[in-house]
Amino acid sequence: MSGLRSYHAGRVAEDQVAARYARAGRTICARRWRGQSGEIDLIVRDGAQVIFIEVKQARSFARAAESLSPRQMGRILSAASEFLADEPAGDLTECRFDLALVDGQGRIEVLENAFAS
Repeated sequence: MSGLRSYHAGRVAEDQVAARYARAGRTICARRWRGQSGEIDLIVRDGAQVIFIEVKQARSFARAAESLSPRQMGRILSAASEFLADEPAGDLTECRFDLALVDGQGRIEVLENAFAS
């Protein structure tokens, strides 16, 4: 897939995932939030909880999931810590990290709390 086509496919996937979280009653706080450590695709609120979402789009869910590297997870965790620094409770803010997978047909599979060990 060409770079421009990949970029647009990723944007469409992010829009689809944001719409799904919004339909579930969550508030979209930020899209493509950028800190010094890196970028977070979507940040939403569910009450007091902050949910950081990495969106991966590929032909299949498995391929999308495989494209998240440990290094990228580390950057996302660092960027999330930067975001939480501005929250009233700081790093003590309740949060989770979801991985939203979008396949070639536009179907979405969300792995909630995907970064938990």
